[in-house]
Amino acid sequence: MSNLSRRKFIGTTATGVAAATIVPSNVIAGLGHKAPSDKLNIAGIGVGGKGYTNLRFMETENIVALCDVDWDYAGRNAFERWYRAKQYKDFRVMFDEQKDIDAVMIATPDHTHALPALMAMREGKHVFLQKPLTHSVYESRILSETAQRYGVATQMGNQGNSAEGIRQICEWIWSGTIGEVTHVDTWTNRPIWPQGLTRPEKGKRIPKTLDWDLFIGPAKFTEYHPTYHPWNWRGWWDFGTGALGDMGCHILDPVFKALMLEHPTSVEGSSTPFNNDSAPNAEFVKYEFDRRDNLPKVAMPKVSVHWYDGGFMPPRPDELKDGEQMGDDGGGCVFYGTQGKIMCGTYAANPTLLPTANMEHFEQPKKMIRRISNAMDGGHEQDWIRACKEDKNARVEASSNFAYAGPLNEMVLLGVLAVRLQSLQRKLEWDGPNMRFKNIGSSDTIRVLTKDQFDVVNGDPRFEKDYATLPALKMAEEWIRHTYRNGWEQI
Repeated sequence: MSNLSRRKFIGTTATGVAAATIVPSNVIAGLGHKAPSDKLNIAGIGVGGKGYTNLRFMETENIVALCDVDWDYAGRNAFERWYRAKQYKDFRVMFDEQKDIDAVMIATPDHTHALPALMAMREGKHVFLQKPLTHSVYESRILSETAQRYGVATQMGNQGNSAEGIRQICEWIWSGTIGEVTHVDTWTNRPIWPQGLTRPEKGKRIPKTLDWDLFIGPAKFTEYHPTYHPWNWRGWWDFGTGALGDMGCHILDPVFKALMLEHPTSVEGSSTPFNNDSAPNAEFVKYEFDRRDNLPKVAMPKVSVHWYDGGFMPPRPDELKDGEQMGDDGGGCVFYGTQGKIMCGTYAANPTLLPTANMEHFEQPKKMIRRISNAMDGGHEQDWIRACKEDKNARVEASSNFAYAGPLNEMVLLGVLAVRLQSLQRKLEWDGPNMRFKNIGSSDTIRVLTKDQFDVVNGDPRFEKDYATLPALKMAEEWIRHTYRNGWEQI
C-alpha cells in the first residue's frame, strides 16, 4: 500500500502480523498486479521544460497530443521528438477535439495546474501533475476530492516519493529507531532564479510563437516580459510559489509521510523583503502539528517542522563532525527523536543515522512499503502508468497519488501564505477542514512593500520605502481560493 493508512496500520496489533498484513510479499518484491499489455494514449500539457523529461519517461506508451502555449520553446525538443502527435496551444481545445486521450501529463507553471487536471479527471482521464500540485490550497483540496470521485489514477511529480530513501526513513521511524520525533529541520538551496523583484514597468513585444493570453490563463492580466517566461515565472506570485513551492513537495515529503502528518495547527513565517509581485529571496517557516494516533512501536507526539531557504540554514546537529556535510548540495532534513536523529538529503536521498558511525552496526527493520525500481530515472512515471492500467477497484495506487499529494501540497502552500501574511506578527492558527485562519479578523491589515529604493546622494545614503496597507482577511481568502480571470472556469 503506497498510501499507508494510519488507521489500518494501528488496527493491526501484533507487529509480526502487521508486516504481513500491511504489505504482502509480492508487493514488496515489485508491483502488485500484472498490467494489461495495451498502451495508453497520453497527452502532454506544458512540454517545453520539465514536461519533456516526464514524457520521455512515458515513451513506453503512445504520445498522441502535445499542448504548449509557446511553440518555439516546445518545438525545440517535444514537437520534433513526437512529431506524429497532434499539436495544440489551448488544452481546452485539445480536450474538446481529441477524444482518444486516456491520460494526461501536466507540467505548466503552477497557476495553470488545477484547471487542466480538473477537466481531465472529469472526463475520466488519468493525471500526472508536476509539483507543486496547485497554486492554492483550495485547488489542492478540489483535485484530491475529484480524483477520488472519478476513480482515476493520479501522481504528483515529486519523484523522490517513489525512491528508496523515503521508504527507509518511514520504516526507521515507524520501528522506533530514533524514538518519538518532536522536531524536524528542513532546508533547500533554492531559489536559483531571480526573486524579490518589482514588476517591469513596460511590457515587451510578444514572440510570434507564444500565446501570452493563454500563458496568463486564470491569473490577472500582465503584459508580456521575458522576465516571466520562460522558466523565471517561479519567483512571481501570479504564476509560481517561490522556493518553498518549488522544493517543498520534495523536501517536506519524507517528513509528511514518515510522521503521518495531517493539517498543521499553526504556521508562522518570516523572510527577507518581498512585495505583492514577487517572492522573497530567503524564508523561514515554522509549522506545528498536533499529536497523531500512536503506531505499534512508536508514539506520534506534537511536532514542530522548520523550513529554511535562500541561504538560511538550521543549526548543525552536534553529532556532525567538522567539515561533514549537512544534507546535500540541494538541501535536506534532520529528524530529532527522543532516542536519536536521522538526516537525509534532497528527495530524502541517502538517509543516515546521526552520528553517521551508527550506521556501521545498524540492522535495517523489516520492509513494510512496496519498492519502485529506478524511481528517479522514470520509475515514478512508470508506476503511475502501471496504476492507470489497473482496474480502479483493485488498483495499487501510485506512490504520490492525489489523496496523499493533496494534503502534502496544502502544507507547502500554507508556508507560502504564512510568509505573505507575516506583517500580522502572530502565529496563524489554521482550521484545516474549513481551509481558514482562525485568528485573522475583518479589521486586521497587512503591510506590503511597494517601493524599495536606495541611492547615494553627495556621499549620503538615501532610503526610500513605500508600503501598501491591505485587508488581511480579504487577501488571505483570495490567496487560499483564487478568483479567476473572466473567461476561465472558476473552480
